[in-house]
Amino acid sequence: MRDGSNESEAVRAALVEAGRRRLQRSQLAEEARRLAADPEDRAALRAVMADMEAVTSDWPE
Repeated sequence: MRDGSNESEAVRAALVEAGRRRLQRSQLAEEARRLAADPEDRAALRAVMADMEAVTSDWPE
């Protein structure tokens, strides 16, 4: 309401923004589920993790 909007406009804007964030979280969760079920993506993840493990073993503690 600092921008001059009235209470109704501010509530409406807050609801729209909350809906947008909820949709975005839902879409991200769906993408994560899809990738977790994708055998090619899982294989790529394992390959990257193996590469990272090979590199990190050389770092001093």
